[in-house]
Amino acid sequence: MRESVRHNRIGVLVLGCALLAGCSGEQSSPSSTPTPTAAPSSSSTSTTQPVAGTQTVTVEVAPDLGDSPFDEPRQAVVPKGWTLSVWARTSRPRLMAWAPDGALLVSVPSTGQVLSFRPRGDGPPEESVLLDDLDEPHGLAFDGPTLYVAQSDQVDGYDYAGGAATNPRVVAGGLPDDRSPDLRGAYSHVLKSVAVGPDGAVYFSIGSTGNISADDRDATPPRATIMRVPPGGGPAEPFATGVRNGTGLAVAPDGAVWIANNGRDNIAFPDPEPSYGEVLPDYVDDNPPEQIARLTPGRELGWPYCNNVGAPADLPFVRDVQTNPDGELLDCAALPPVEQSMGAHSAPLGLSFTDGVLPEPYASGALVGVHGSWNRQPPRAPEVSFYPWRDGGLGDQQTLVGGFQADDGSRWGRPVAATTGPDGSVYITDDAADAIYRLTPPA
Repeated sequence: MRESVRHNRIGVLVLGCALLAGCSGEQSSPSSTPTPTAAPSSSSTSTTQPVAGTQTVTVEVAPDLGDSPFDEPRQAVVPKGWTLSVWARTSRPRLMAWAPDGALLVSVPSTGQVLSFRPRGDGPPEESVLLDDLDEPHGLAFDGPTLYVAQSDQVDGYDYAGGAATNPRVVAGGLPDDRSPDLRGAYSHVLKSVAVGPDGAVYFSIGSTGNISADDRDATPPRATIMRVPPGGGPAEPFATGVRNGTGLAVAPDGAVWIANNGRDNIAFPDPEPSYGEVLPDYVDDNPPEQIARLTPGRELGWPYCNNVGAPADLPFVRDVQTNPDGELLDCAALPPVEQSMGAHSAPLGLSFTDGVLPEPYASGALVGVHGSWNRQPPRAPEVSFYPWRDGGLGDQQTLVGGFQADDGSRWGRPVAATTGPDGSVYITDDAADAIYRLTPPA
């Protein structure tokens, strides 16, 4: 038994910030000497484009699954001819992985569990607890019969067979979380994700402790990073840096590692005139865009010294006038553009790729669970986004499932992650509605 198991005592800070994927940290003062920089886009228009042929449907709910918010009809926007149903109900489901035996594994950080949902035809799945007494398990990934689970303080490997996970061993330990003595419980992005490359290398995220916490970059191990454990094991080393909160971590059809990253809050206006260094709500609402980036060894995504501008693809960087006023801490103009994006404060969480499972035009692409903003007016709406896969890159964002938010900004659900299943459907977790949905294309 591990000395400290605290899955039932997630603090207000973690639930309010890490699970909602946004939290403000301390602010640095801008330089008193403004210097010119590239002018970013401040458009309030989302880059999301609904795919032609959508329809509004009522979410199908079995009577025994009809607790709130499904005690009244709920409507969603889906592709024409598709259906959306509540497949299972469980408290605060987060990330998922399909096991080799056909079970859907779902992490529940708030209870310290990994659950197993075994499909049973068109009826409700058989639910069981696969792993218990873990420290905020989040990311799940398989490499053959090996299951990897990213807890808040370590990444573990298990032998998976016969519906059981056995022989646990630590793949990467001593990771920072809200029990780390030097952090004293102040950790906004404690949840970690994991993916396995085609060569067997294990990648996992370590989020930043706050909105602006530049000390993370020099910590041991460094925070705000994607770490890599080489095939066969060994010390974890930084693979990508400046990644504020990269909970969306997945491997693309060509074997490349991609990240969906939650960007900074409350950035200051960068132009010399007329409001240099001021935090303006109208500007903050749409800046900086959330990053959807292809990772390569040593990739730098800028946080907290550089911000992306423009939308939606090939986003350049400009210096952050609060944290990098003279551009001396990081040469932002020298950083390669970020491949894709979505609207600021969208809070992308789960990321997965699909290839050859869904019908066109969704046959190949990325699925992103968009949690929606916590600090924007009007709120950025939750949805499941689709990015088509094209020649090793991603096309522009499209809405696969929407309708979770009303015109007044109220919400009945907040998707976390989406992944295709062996039956050709898309399975979606929602930690606000305590639900797992099945999105099914026409036969």
